[in-house]
Amino acid sequence: MPRFFNQSDFLMLQTLHDRFSGIAAKILLGVVVIVFGGFFGIEQYMNPKTDTFVAKVDGKEIGQDQFREAYNRYRSQAQQAYGAQFDAAAFDSPERKRQVLDQLINEQLLAHANEKLGVMVPITQVREAIQNIPAFQTDGKFDRKLYNLRVQAAGMTERSFEDGVIKDLATRQLPAGLAQVSVVTSAEVDSFLKLRDQTRDFGYVKLEKPADTIKVADADIEKYYKEHGGEFMTPEKISLAYVELDAAKMKSDLTPDEATLKQRYEEQKAKFTAPEQRQASHILVKVEKNANADAQKAALEKAKAIEAEIKAGKDFAALAKEKSDDLGSKSQGGDLGWLEKGLTDPAFENALWAMKKGDVSAPVLSPEGYHVIQLRDVREGKVKPFEEVKAELTKQYLETENERRYSDLAGKLVDALGNDPSLANVAKQFNLPLQKTTLFTRSGGEGIAANPAVTKAAFAPGVLVEGNTSDAITLAPNHVVFVHLDQHETPVQKPLEQVREEIRGRLVTVQLAKQAKEQADTLYARLQKGETLEQVAAVVKAKVEQEKDIGRNAANLDGRLVTEVFKLARPVAADKPTTAEVALANDAYALVALIAVKDADPSKLDAKSKEAARNQLAQGYSNDAVRGFLEALRKSADVKIAEDRLLQ
Repeated sequence: MPRFFNQSDFLMLQTLHDRFSGIAAKILLGVVVIVFGGFFGIEQYMNPKTDTFVAKVDGKEIGQDQFREAYNRYRSQAQQAYGAQFDAAAFDSPERKRQVLDQLINEQLLAHANEKLGVMVPITQVREAIQNIPAFQTDGKFDRKLYNLRVQAAGMTERSFEDGVIKDLATRQLPAGLAQVSVVTSAEVDSFLKLRDQTRDFGYVKLEKPADTIKVADADIEKYYKEHGGEFMTPEKISLAYVELDAAKMKSDLTPDEATLKQRYEEQKAKFTAPEQRQASHILVKVEKNANADAQKAALEKAKAIEAEIKAGKDFAALAKEKSDDLGSKSQGGDLGWLEKGLTDPAFENALWAMKKGDVSAPVLSPEGYHVIQLRDVREGKVKPFEEVKAELTKQYLETENERRYSDLAGKLVDALGNDPSLANVAKQFNLPLQKTTLFTRSGGEGIAANPAVTKAAFAPGVLVEGNTSDAITLAPNHVVFVHLDQHETPVQKPLEQVREEIRGRLVTVQLAKQAKEQADTLYARLQKGETLEQVAAVVKAKVEQEKDIGRNAANLDGRLVTEVFKLARPVAADKPTTAEVALANDAYALVALIAVKDADPSKLDAKSKEAARNQLAQGYSNDAVRGFLEALRKSADVKIAEDRLLQ
């Protein structure tokens, strides 16, 4: 079975950790987590459509299709997270595209590092990852027939798909390994807790924004309107006429007869057969790639010795924990769980299926090394009877029939629109309702207009400018829509009278902000020259607030104020506070005088709290190590980026 890391790997990772972890990381209170999951998806296995690339990493291309797929996935995740607040125009920035490309480059760097280190993934982990993919499940359980069909539909073999899963999982192994070597001492935990739970005493005066007594001249409003007219445009809006085709709504009145269902049962009997499973454990004696004959012989002799110990009565699980080189299973006593045919190396599988329950094999050679296998239990394959699956077959038949009718109708619609581009005529021909959306902008609208694919197609030149009916737009599996422009409202500048008060508000806000800043600066200058907080507050008849024992996460104070207070240096003496001018929300300011800093006492915390702090620090260290490791990999790699293609 494959391994994760050997001892030399861990030593290397520890060196990296020491190199890239510093004082800043040790007192870090907010940990910035690098999220690898978002982009470590199964990559495309088909060749790019063109020979162009967005980036090259040591000669390996990141193609435009690969980049576009990753960016669209990232964009879709953001849209789901923000919902109606998602701003497509603001989101699609060069900075975000570069962020996605950097992540793809990091993936490639990690893949290269995996190859050099020989990082591999246990087959049990691969099997578990595939079986947990919802697309391959029926009623929450892995469906091998469905798995095979959907992999084939994607233009792949099971083997090529599994290779992709292995590559994906392997890319995660290095960050996981770096996390494992992050060691935190008790002294570091205490230092962290002293800072994390530190409290501060301070006084402050809040300076509210001045009252609105500003008079704005009509001439100033008119001048602003003339200079910023482009900021006062009505949004471009359109509405669509559309025809929708959804297989889920195409209910069939057909009732399959017994003979039809029995025929489908015979055709799909394999789907209703639970395959034979074997519960196995193993002990691996690893043989390195390109090992010489002496090394191979030594490994075989070691495996034979382990076999002899087991047959002499030694406990298999105990020996696995002690002697197995498979880090993925040794801590579980070599347990590999329940295995089916086709999930392990052929030599391993042939040996396992030739054994009887309770047998222990002679050493079996695989690409990883020699395995001593124990067959612990056997589950015989079982075929479900027809009556037990009849309801499922009926449901499947009706779904298939609906999909067939859907595909047939969708094809006819496409052909009809090719002959007659009038969506209204085609809708009438096929007795389909011609529906309409309300007006919406480029950021989307309601109903089908909430779908980014519909919005993109609607504002594309073919529909918006040329007045064509769109191609079929996929909303979901077996669910498409064809759209045609209904109404189009072009942007126009709003009349001055409609925006006069808005402009006045903008000009007043600018002036009030300026006055507030000038007042705060003037008073803060007096504070710096030696006046007390009370003396400065008296100038504007404001109240001095005194706060004691305030922590970093104080809930009853303005977060901006607390953040700035904890940035201040310790006061040199009780009568010489450290001062600051702090900008608050709505153009308000605060003048602050820090009086005392009190470090926390870690000895007062229980063991559970200290352990939580240790874990928090370890996470920070591991993130720091991962960032440093990626930076080191990037410096040593030949990375070329095609900036012009990135912005396309």
